[in-house]
Amino acid sequence: GRGFAFRRKQKIERQYRKLLKKGRKVRSQQDNQFTDTYPEHLKHLYLAEEEMLKKRRRAPSDSVLSEEKLNKAVESVMTEGKFKKKTSNQKAKEEYEKIKAERARKREEAEKRKQQREAAQRLYKQKKMEAYKILSKKTKRGQPNLNLQMEFLLQKIQQNT
Repeated sequence: GRGFAFRRKQKIERQYRKLLKKGRKVRSQQDNQFTDTYPEHLKHLYLAEEEMLKKRRRAPSDSVLSEEKLNKAVESVMTEGKFKKKTSNQKAKEEYEKIKAERARKREEAEKRKQQREAAQRLYKQKKMEAYKILSKKTKRGQPNLNLQMEFLLQKIQQNT
């Protein structure tokens, strides 16, 4: 039943399936290797020959047992499901891109706020300096010029109203 011979048989079947998988991978790589190297005027001949070779390869696989066909069908359904889902690497890349975009947006907003603040400070300092110049003017004898100060206060009152 489930003794040494049975385990040995299972081991051989696994090895055989492994070899089949490797063979499929190698063939697909070989098929993709020479696709665009055909000269344009002979391309149709090469493509026809390639199709014939593919048909020859398929012929021996028709003799595979129905059990193995079912296994392949199940594997193909499982792999299609895998391709629909994103891998963890793809998810991580997307997450990284989102974070990167968010950081760039925040950096731009901070830069805009900083520029607005600097512009407001420059304007404030300029007004302050003008007011200081007007208020600090002195007469020939060194006394404060009250006439200019009164004009400044009048302008200030008119701006507020």
